[in-house]
Amino acid sequence: MIEIFTDGASSGNPGPGGYGVILRSGKHYKEISEGFRKTTNNRMELLAVIKGLEAIKVPNQDVMIYSDSKYVIDAVEKRWVHGWLQKGFTGKKNKDLWLRYLDISKLHNIKFTWVRGHAGHPENERCDELAVAAGKQKNLLIDSVFEMENAKVNLF
Repeated sequence: MIEIFTDGASSGNPGPGGYGVILRSGKHYKEISEGFRKTTNNRMELLAVIKGLEAIKVPNQDVMIYSDSKYVIDAVEKRWVHGWLQKGFTGKKNKDLWLRYLDISKLHNIKFTWVRGHAGHPENERCDELAVAAGKQKNLLIDSVFEMENAKVNLF
């Protein structure tokens, strides 16, 4: 069993943000984080899950994902994302990330567990630290899909 702990953060919504991930299986342990100059909390929560899954090198693994994001967990567990897919994500945000999640999720046997954020869960607290620190770095990455979708066209 591979455990993935995730969290996302943004300072402002949108604003600079980041994600933090812990992967753990037996004696193996890995932390991952990145920061972006303009993004949203939900994008970072979802990207944390995706990056955690993408870090698994061997397919067909049993994976337990721990997240404090009801947005991510409910969309998957209640199968909302499949309805969004059937409707072409009309009116829904983060299509690019949801499609990426759906692709990577096919490779593993995934279950989700919701954890209360900021409630003393050690791995969730560490992921929050990673996410917040990533969003405060200099030379933040560009979340180009988000920025292009949300760019205001000013012709004059």
